[in-house]
Amino acid sequence: MLYPAAAKFIMRGKEVPMESIISDLVNNFEKGSLSRRELVCGLAMLAAGGTAAAQEDIDFKSADIDHVSIHVADLQRSVDFYQKMFGFSVVSQDQPGGIIRLGNTKVLVSLNHGSPAGLVDHFAIGIPRFSRESAARYLTQRGATPLEGDCAGLHVKDPDGINVQISQR
Repeated sequence: MLYPAAAKFIMRGKEVPMESIISDLVNNFEKGSLSRRELVCGLAMLAAGGTAAAQEDIDFKSADIDHVSIHVADLQRSVDFYQKMFGFSVVSQDQPGGIIRLGNTKVLVSLNHGSPAGLVDHFAIGIPRFSRESAARYLTQRGATPLEGDCAGLHVKDPDGINVQISQR
């Protein structure tokens, strides 16, 4: 079975189990009131809807560290270091904000002109199927207070006050 029995859809204002919808489609096909094409189309629509519903759930089992954001005293000196030492290139930058993001194909380190230098501003955990709503719900259900960040994702403070960003992988 592709979906858990608990999967439900809203039809005509009521929650209906997916299993019931599939059963109705198959029964109508067997009675001849649905063509094979209509059956396949109905099942495909269910699958697409089920995928969208499943994507609302946050899954930290496949999470990874997306990037680390640090304060630096001299942006150019730090950019030169990361380029020379690791071969990183500039992925993006926010010149008015004093931020340069470096990596290979994605951001690995975000350099922020600020003080005290050497301070880790935050680290980001990247997760698939991220949405602000589902991340906020997930964090709140576990007793944390989600905080809006100035960039992508949501933030939460760990017990020692470290800022953890949760964002799309």
